[in-house]
Amino acid sequence: MTAIASLPPGLIMMVGALFLPFLARRVQPWVVLGLSALSLLLFLLTPAGDYGAVELFGAELSVVRIDSLSRPFGIVFHIAAIVSAIYALHVRDTRQHVSGVFYAGAAIGAACAGDLVTLFVFWELTAISSVFLVWASDNESSYRAGMRYLIVQVTSGVLLLSGAIVQFVETGSLAFDSFVGLEGSEGGLTTAGQLVLVAFGIKCAFPLLHNWLQDSYPKATVTGTVFLSAFTTKLAVYSLCRGFAGFEPLIWVGCTMTLFPIIFAVIENDLRRVLAYSLNNQLGFMVVGIGIGTELAINGTVAHAFCHIIYKSLLFMSMGAVLYRVGTTKATELGGLHKSMPWTTTFCLIGAGAISGFPLLSGFVSKSMIISAAAEHHLFGVWIVLLIASAGVMEHSGIKIPFFAFFAHDSGKRPKEAPWNMLLAMGIAAAGCITLGIAYPLLYALLPFESDYHPYTVTHVVTQLQLLMYACLAFVVLIKLGLYPEEKRATVLDTDWFYRVAAPKVISAMRSGYEAVDSGLRAVFLRGMGAALNTVREGFNETGLLGRTWSTNTMTFWASVLLAASLLVYYL
Repeated sequence: MTAIASLPPGLIMMVGALFLPFLARRVQPWVVLGLSALSLLLFLLTPAGDYGAVELFGAELSVVRIDSLSRPFGIVFHIAAIVSAIYALHVRDTRQHVSGVFYAGAAIGAACAGDLVTLFVFWELTAISSVFLVWASDNESSYRAGMRYLIVQVTSGVLLLSGAIVQFVETGSLAFDSFVGLEGSEGGLTTAGQLVLVAFGIKCAFPLLHNWLQDSYPKATVTGTVFLSAFTTKLAVYSLCRGFAGFEPLIWVGCTMTLFPIIFAVIENDLRRVLAYSLNNQLGFMVVGIGIGTELAINGTVAHAFCHIIYKSLLFMSMGAVLYRVGTTKATELGGLHKSMPWTTTFCLIGAGAISGFPLLSGFVSKSMIISAAAEHHLFGVWIVLLIASAGVMEHSGIKIPFFAFFAHDSGKRPKEAPWNMLLAMGIAAAGCITLGIAYPLLYALLPFESDYHPYTVTHVVTQLQLLMYACLAFVVLIKLGLYPEEKRATVLDTDWFYRVAAPKVISAMRSGYEAVDSGLRAVFLRGMGAALNTVREGFNETGLLGRTWSTNTMTFWASVLLAASLLVYYL
């Protein structure tokens, strides 16, 4: 067992992925499912501890570290891989199966890395493998989005590696531990800590660094988006928990993340992009918990990440089923689908209730821990922001997604229900949302710190129900009065406008200016060269100074002058 424990968790999934192309396509999805299940079994049997120690440049690396923080992330990553594999059983695309299981295995390996070098290796493997889930859509838009996604993710890896190198130079250690409050730090972080924080922030979609998420996820394949929603950003949440718990600036970063996506989600027409903005919103809750850094806050962050992976996957699966059957997730082209897709509708409603934090569903027992941690830390402003954000997520994910997809303005479309494997995967995720909401002690037992937190108090239940009911009332009133933003066939501009539209125009203008200057300088240079050549030509032609025939007396005179000059130089 020790030999197995020394191998990174998820490695069996990554190695198995390399052999998938040699198998029949109808067998590949079942092998992916089997690899994920076997990896989960081995992970559960591996005891906590540090394994696979190796030495590099005089520093000791810990390839595998399984403790109270990495354990819950490893478990939920495996669950997400299994559910996603079931959801993709009908797919006959080798690229998606290989990249999906390899991506999941790399994320699991990263979540159990004990040093920065191992983390970097898996960090980059998740980036490289996941981009193929975007490219697998096989269109120009997905290709360009995938290239932008890859540039951003690789940039994150370069910053992570830079931070690791700086830390090794300064301390001689490559251990992946907390960067907060280290000796020699300015503003709470060393130079290495600052580099690593930005690397994690990119992957966690911090404000102004977030648009890769809305750009790439909705352009991935139906099943690829489910894989993507589970791993990349939650790996960043785990890494922030490990390295930056208690770093207070993250509180305000998280507050911003909970609020700004609400506006974009309300006016967005593509429901998969709405879910991408909702993902930003939920990440904000986790970042706030990390910034607070108390045991309750970290427990809440880990619990919320665990629950979020399941209910967000469920919502992406329901929209994926709609896309698979209808060919679009544009709100303006949907509506009335509940009549022919009742199971998908039901599962979507469960996911919507979970992300909104309805009592008896998973979101309630996790999100309330972070809100309570803010209250116990006497952060009244943060507490208010989180309550507002909770109402906002109820509007755009709890109401807008199911309402416009399945109920509003009947589109007249009557597609078939989703395939059986999609329904099975959605059913498992929905059961998980309900189970975690009711049997919450099972979830709390996995958390890093012992917890005596009880979510189902009268105060919590009544406050949350009031918040949700008033959010519903506000939505109904706005719809009835015609004040709710109308769903339009339009592209919502976000901060990516600066590098997708403005930057190309600026570069194009600069190139035009450069070409004009270059053309002018070339013309001036060519004219100068032409004039110089003409002068030389005139000097050497038969009538020129150097080309005409000189008399013997003249040649003798100049030879004597040159000889005298040479002798003078020699003797002086």
